[in-house]
Amino acid sequence: MTQPWLVVGLGNPGPAYAATRHSVGAMVVAELCRRAGETLSSARGLRAETARTRISDAGLGMPAAQAVPVVLMRSRTYMNDSGVAVRKVADFDRIPVGRIIVVHDEIDLDLGRIRIKAGGGDNGHNGLRSMRSHLRSGDFLRVRVGVGRPPGRQDPADYVLKKFAAGERAEADLQVSLAADAVECLMTQGLGAAQNRFNS
Repeated sequence: MTQPWLVVGLGNPGPAYAATRHSVGAMVVAELCRRAGETLSSARGLRAETARTRISDAGLGMPAAQAVPVVLMRSRTYMNDSGVAVRKVADFDRIPVGRIIVVHDEIDLDLGRIRIKAGGGDNGHNGLRSMRSHLRSGDFLRVRVGVGRPPGRQDPADYVLKKFAAGERAEADLQVSLAADAVECLMTQGLGAAQNRFNS
């Protein structure tokens, strides 16, 4: 039996944070759930909402029989404690670090750009820092979703907690869909193929 993937959509819980830049990873997981016809549900003791399903790369015409097993996850903790929930789910489903994909916001990329990479540091991102601490490794895969840098002297921490501006909404929605495509490709086609297809 193929070992499942764990796809983590980073974000803060609650409706107040649902459409903010910092929660774009959670938006991508919601899109993957929508495509799979699944709903996230709270798992007792795991501090997370999860959905267990199978996903194929529909964009490449991949047959459903070749779909890969995956646990889609959104933490019920705040961003700074994301690693607590990720570690609990990974342990529960016996998923190694190398089969974890984290989708997160990236201020060093413009809105509309996506970069896929394996491993690395946290670059000041508190969710990644928490994951690296609790997993005792940074060797998970990352889908970095550009949200752009704050204008002027605005504090980056304040900027990422703001919702996308009205003029950015359509592009943000398109980017969420593209990032979901990237996750599907990463799981089914591998790192190199996903980087060649999506890195911009």
